[in-house]
Amino acid sequence: MAAPRNLTGDGGARQLVKDEESPAASSAAKGLLNDDSPTGKRTKSERFPLSRWEFAVFFTVFLVFTTGLFCIYLTMPAAEYGKLKVPRTISDLRLLKENLGSYASEYQARFILGYCSTYIFMQTFMIPGTIFMSLLAGALFGVVRGFVLVVLNATAGACSCFFLSKLVGRPLVNWLWPEKLRVFQAEIAKRRDRLLNYMLFLRITPTLPNLFINLSSPIVDIPFHVFFLATLVGLMPASYITVRAGLALGDLRSVKDLYDFKTLSVLFLIGSISIFPALLKRKRVYE
Repeated sequence: MAAPRNLTGDGGARQLVKDEESPAASSAAKGLLNDDSPTGKRTKSERFPLSRWEFAVFFTVFLVFTTGLFCIYLTMPAAEYGKLKVPRTISDLRLLKENLGSYASEYQARFILGYCSTYIFMQTFMIPGTIFMSLLAGALFGVVRGFVLVVLNATAGACSCFFLSKLVGRPLVNWLWPEKLRVFQAEIAKRRDRLLNYMLFLRITPTLPNLFINLSSPIVDIPFHVFFLATLVGLMPASYITVRAGLALGDLRSVKDLYDFKTLSVLFLIGSISIFPALLKRKRVYE
């Protein structure tokens, strides 16, 4: 905006002030109002970001995934349909474990197929609740098998979300997180030569939500092989913590108990180790 001026003078002074306000400044002011004010938020919510073609593509992909998931569920015994429910609380999770425990042991391959399909579906379409699915894996399959299942499914779901965002996600991410996306793009541009280390750090630590990383990575031109490796390796520490906690569902009161100060400190320590080679390389360059 133009610098504040004394407007107590004559009309000519007022006109000068008005003329000095550039269109760019006016646009900036409008942008601030749109981002921060309640009126701006209401206007943003009224304007759906996807075009008809983009929405049609998204709906088609969603329909294909839903149809496949439904076909897999049809292979389950009819008696089990009423027991299927995506858990939203620890209590729901305990009940689901009790209901599906016998089915998971008797029809293990069929259950794993349904579990993997559900996990990837939720991860692809950004449906909350995958942390409960990770806990369920630990409760039903133990640490080793549960850990492998969670890491592979979380990676597959993140990659699926990556490609979906590459297809139609740009307007949606720009609509939801415009400022965060600009900052993320600037950080990626500064770390192009050590991008894998930086992405590992983001995946291991809760610095940025995984949802935002999955959606914005193709938009800021992160290569898929970097995204894949960082996701596969970076999700391992948190997945191990969650799967291990699934062994003791009775002692777990809330999801918040999973990530106390001690756990977060360990994750940040591991994340710091992942970027240490990049820091060492930078120091040698400066020397």
